[in-house]
Amino acid sequence: MLKKTCLLLLFTAGFFHSQAQQTIPFRVTQHHNIIVKTLVNKKDSLDLMFQISMKDASVSPQRQHKADHIIFNKDEISDNNTVDIGKITLNNVRFFDNELTGHEADGKIGTGMFTGKTFKIDYDNNEFVIYDQQPDLKDYTPVTLFYQDDQFTINADNVIDGKKQQEAYFLLQSGFSGALMYSNDFAEEKELDKKLKIIGEKNFKTSNGATVTTKQGVLPFFKLGNFVFKDVSAGFFTGSVKMQTKNYFGADMLRRFNWVFDADRKTAYIKPSKYYSEPYYKI
Repeated sequence: MLKKTCLLLLFTAGFFHSQAQQTIPFRVTQHHNIIVKTLVNKKDSLDLMFQISMKDASVSPQRQHKADHIIFNKDEISDNNTVDIGKITLNNVRFFDNELTGHEADGKIGTGMFTGKTFKIDYDNNEFVIYDQQPDLKDYTPVTLFYQDDQFTINADNVIDGKKQQEAYFLLQSGFSGALMYSNDFAEEKELDKKLKIIGEKNFKTSNGATVTTKQGVLPFFKLGNFVFKDVSAGFFTGSVKMQTKNYFGADMLRRFNWVFDADRKTAYIKPSKYYSEPYYKI
């Protein structure tokens, strides 16, 4: 009996070792951005927004906390920084200077902290989980990822006029607080200005004086894998200035799932989070 007990303990210890993981706590703002508390170069305490569409890190000119110990060169780049997040220390982190970021953040930090690892964005428990091996993915649905230039893209179906599904590719963009944002090309090709119900409109001028209009519409149906969303908030730009080159899958959509990203960055696994049925963010 004692021998069997010892074997069971050894097996259990080995199992938990194979599933070894690290966690990084975060908080979600009212604008749906993820904020992590960091200590940079053992001196500067910064609240950094997680930006899934970048690898490195940056500080904002509008930061609330000092970043005096990040030394930038003439190109506004700083290499070989250390970043402590929770119990994890990251080395050789590159920072860019003067990049605008989301609300309540001193800057941004990207996916470089997960390099070579499977990681989870757990909105239910407000934490990242970093795995040494593939975790249990029961009840998760696989989604194909397209990973290029340190950015994640997925494809999904859009029902615009109540008839035909229109496939489109979306960049995962955790810095954009809204649900969906369409590119200029997609908006013009699909005539979103005519076919979507418009619920909001804003005008602003660019630095060279051109007027740009953003419109907030309602997409009848949006389908990601087996998940179907109804009356989704969807933004797009109109006007001669072509400033939106990609479709965005924003923070308001990201938060509706818990995500597990494979180490090879070819597949994501999603499961509805506690935010799945929440009202859409108003831009």
